[in-house]
Amino acid sequence: MTAKSSIGARMGRTIRSFAAGAALAAIGLANAGDASAADRVKIEWWNAAGGRLAEITNKLIADFNASQDKYEVVGIGKGNYEETMAAMVAAYRVHQQPVLIQAAERGFLTMYNSGAIIPVPQLMEKEGYKVDWNDFVAPVAGFYLVDGKPAAMPFNSSTPIFWYNAEHFKAAGFDKPGETWQELDKQLGAIKENGISKCQMALANDFYWSLIENYAAIQDQPYGTKANGFGGLDTEFIFNKSPLVVGQVTRLKTWMDAGILQIAGQGLSPDQLFTSGTCSTYVASTAAHAAVESGAKFNWSATFLPHEEGIEPKNSTIGGGALWVLKGKSEEEYAGAAAFLNFIASPKTQVWWSKQTGYVPVTNAAYEQAKSEGYFKDHPTREIAILQLTRGTPSDNSRGFRFGNHNQSMALLVEEIQGVWTGQKTPQQALDAAATRGNQILRQYEQLHAAK
Repeated sequence: MTAKSSIGARMGRTIRSFAAGAALAAIGLANAGDASAADRVKIEWWNAAGGRLAEITNKLIADFNASQDKYEVVGIGKGNYEETMAAMVAAYRVHQQPVLIQAAERGFLTMYNSGAIIPVPQLMEKEGYKVDWNDFVAPVAGFYLVDGKPAAMPFNSSTPIFWYNAEHFKAAGFDKPGETWQELDKQLGAIKENGISKCQMALANDFYWSLIENYAAIQDQPYGTKANGFGGLDTEFIFNKSPLVVGQVTRLKTWMDAGILQIAGQGLSPDQLFTSGTCSTYVASTAAHAAVESGAKFNWSATFLPHEEGIEPKNSTIGGGALWVLKGKSEEEYAGAAAFLNFIASPKTQVWWSKQTGYVPVTNAAYEQAKSEGYFKDHPTREIAILQLTRGTPSDNSRGFRFGNHNQSMALLVEEIQGVWTGQKTPQQALDAAATRGNQILRQYEQLHAAK
């Protein structure tokens, strides 16, 4: 071997040795990183986010995890609200429940009376976080209040607003939809008579919430006794005794028979009927902003829900969900859960969340921050929901709805109103039957939980 080749061999061995050492060092660093990640306390959060909302929720989680190095929130989608609730109940029975769960507002009493939750204010106080509960938007926090403090952390809160195709209204000679149902009736009729659109309103899948429950709240009509359930478990449904609520179902049936109101079908959702330009209007959550902004290729806008002539409209009510803390977890997990909830409640996070999703910021501080940034000047339809929610002072009829097993009674209401759409029942007959059947559910719930 020549001197030159010997030197080359030694250099080759040196380079290979250096590379091996570097590789070992890299593995060591990676393992150290893995150890650091493994050392974080994992906070399991079961949520009901899907589609685009799931992407935004995962970004929220990633931002929290990157903001500190003690905790790692692990978000797990469990389907829709009902599926998430069912999964939680099954898991709790075998002590496999998560630390946090996202539950719909209709599940409030189910969660609160379950014996499985730790009130959020109790947890936050124990972990040393000072939360100004009075800063939460009244109709949002008010829904979850128990003894002046919310039992759960308001999270994705929305309310229905009135979406419309501005081009269709302009073609019919209107600048915008009228403020009353009576004005709107004439406008939709004119749009139809002039052949401007194939349908004038798409019926929302959640019409029971947007066009009946919120209708009752805005008109200040009692939906149930005992302040719509806030006053006790011995509440009863009385929506069938309101001439205005009966008249609203009658109006919807009349529109349907006239071809003005269309039920989605043939693979199209109500929002697709609107964003495709087929239907001129629809009533949907403010969280529909993402779908409308990305799908509508025409000049669209939104406004407040209509009210009856001669009535001073009250606030609308919320939909969406809140975050609940479940019992049976470690102190470290609860510390992490509190840190995450504090992160969510911060104005910075709330403003970001609202901009990304269309949900309303749940605190006044976040709302004021977004407003000071000029966000609502550039996106005026984004402010409608919070202005509608905060309109006036909530009454017993507009505060919201707190009924036991509300999902079951809501399903019965929808079932009965289907009979109106098909001509099998009158609006009064359907609402009477829905109230009677719903009250049976309320009595069962009362008997089960009265002792608590």
